[in-house]
Amino acid sequence: MSYQLKAIGKVKNDETGAFIQLEPEYIPGLQALEGFSHINVVWWFSDCDNEKDRNELQTEQPYKGAPEIMGVFATRSPARPNPIALTAAEVIGIDYDNGIIRVTFIDANNDTPVLDIKPYTPSFDRVEIPGVPAWCSEWPKSTEASGYFAWGQIFNF
Repeated sequence: MSYQLKAIGKVKNDETGAFIQLEPEYIPGLQALEGFSHINVVWWFSDCDNEKDRNELQTEQPYKGAPEIMGVFATRSPARPNPIALTAAEVIGIDYDNGIIRVTFIDANNDTPVLDIKPYTPSFDRVEIPGVPAWCSEWPKSTEASGYFAWGQIFNF
């Protein structure tokens, strides 16, 4: 079975911050996005799209306090069978004429392909009381708090 994906745009990072630049043919897809404070951005871990990373199914303790060996489906590692990523990003502006969505932050490199954008809606995207393992229970409880968290103390890489 084969699947074909087509990027709708790219993540851009410059002196003004982070934004998504859509390909011209996808700009009409922005219609009625105003009013949503956040979007879910589906993007391709293009820097990790190689045979070695696509065949990695387990990794050695990527987070302090985590199990010694973890399956990639229990991590947010870019090394995985399909290097697909998901980020909830806060929208700070939309340029409908030029197909630009400015966001406060996205954990993707410059020129990373964007596969899709969906509006963040609490009825589908928010879990009131999510359960997490004890080893990550002290991590921030929101994307907003994550921006101020000392992540360097958590990762083993």
